[in-house]
Amino acid sequence: MRYYEDLKVGNRVVGDETYTVTAEEIKSFAGEWDPMPFHLDEELAEQSPIGRLFASSVHTIAIAVRLSHRLKGDSLAAVAGLGWDEARFHLPVCAGDDLRVEAEVVSKRESASKQDRGICINQLSVFNQNGMLAAEIKIASLVLKRPAPASL
Repeated sequence: MRYYEDLKVGNRVVGDETYTVTAEEIKSFAGEWDPMPFHLDEELAEQSPIGRLFASSVHTIAIAVRLSHRLKGDSLAAVAGLGWDEARFHLPVCAGDDLRVEAEVVSKRESASKQDRGICINQLSVFNQNGMLAAEIKIASLVLKRPAPASL
């Protein structure tokens, strides 16, 4: 288990697991959560500036979060997610793309109200199969501090 004290600003974890995005998944996700025509209909998507079916930004974030939970290393002693900031989408994520994620601790601070926890900001970077940056997002998490050793 990684606690607040274990997190160092600048630490980066590079994921080696990839996730392949399918056309069926793009359409299914969009149908449920972001029903824009260019996410649902391949012919309409071909007429868009992208020129082919592409995932919604929300779908891309969901994939990034999924991949971040599978990064190597001990699990994080997270209590809760506190927010997402600075989401940027540099390239469309299209059917057939193989995505991977990297996570970097960009800041951390102790909680002002709870002495047993701190707040950590991680930047998730999503790369496609060509190593090109597709998306970035900063995620704030409430993380437990290491428990004090039990006294005898």
